[in-house]
Amino acid sequence: MNNNENSEAILKEIELKYNAINQKTETQLEGLLWSKPITYWDYIQTDALLNLQIQRTTLPDEMVFIMYHQVNELIFKMILWEMQQISYCKEINTVFFTERLMRISRYFDMLTTSFSIMGDGMEIEQYMKFRNTLTPASGFQSAQYRLIEFSSTDLINLIDHRYRDSIDRNTPYEFAFEHLYWQAAGKDYHTGKKSFLLEEFEKKYKQKFLAHMEEYNTINIWQKFKQLPELDQKNPELVQAMRHYDHTVNITWVMQHLNTAKKYIDQSGKGDGEATGGSDWKKYMHPKYQRRIFFPKLWSSHELENWGVEM
Repeated sequence: MNNNENSEAILKEIELKYNAINQKTETQLEGLLWSKPITYWDYIQTDALLNLQIQRTTLPDEMVFIMYHQVNELIFKMILWEMQQISYCKEINTVFFTERLMRISRYFDMLTTSFSIMGDGMEIEQYMKFRNTLTPASGFQSAQYRLIEFSSTDLINLIDHRYRDSIDRNTPYEFAFEHLYWQAAGKDYHTGKKSFLLEEFEKKYKQKFLAHMEEYNTINIWQKFKQLPELDQKNPELVQAMRHYDHTVNITWVMQHLNTAKKYIDQSGKGDGEATGGSDWKKYMHPKYQRRIFFPKLWSSHELENWGVEM
């Protein structure tokens, strides 16, 4: 095909595109005469992105803390983007599922190996000063991280293990929400009283969480995995990929986070050992207490019993 033929073919495709939405092709083409060439900074919105880091103090290392958490949230958004593709694929196949799962795992691998940026990248003295301006905010309040959890597994696997016997697929979402594992970080189950940290979190995101719980009830990663051919579900490489994701999110990443927190607020000798949000962070964060496992059927009974202890 010569250049003229190629140009004519492209123009025909353009005309078909705009005819389909009742738009004049000539008008769209004329608009190109006046449009500005795209630049890197306009496409990436660099100026806007680099103006989102607002410090609350004059301490330089607070900027490390802010940017690191913003990078985390951007990666969380990438993860949710891939999850949505898996969940809304009507005729899921093993190749598509595996490719997207590996993307998600690579994002979490990146998060896991990045903790040294924050763990070794701030002076303890500076951190212990600027963290006092963050109370009662907490990383606990990352809504995207909660959406990732809801998108990964059946809801029962996110329920506090002490209350799982009282919940099944017919349980109202509102009741299940009140017994999610992370509620323990901000609720006194004897009195039912919630901390300010949890109250504010729910005020902002509860309705979104309830909608997402319902939306992904039958299309989460585990449910889509079960839609794959039975033989593929037993494929050792795919099973290992599922286990890797589960282990990375619920043990490796959590332990890296926990150990970083310990370094600054528990082992430094300069903190009071309390989280900014007031949660019992050691119990809340440790996998052996959380008992959060996305794909329990892919683990042996011994592995489940020793979750977060031996692995």
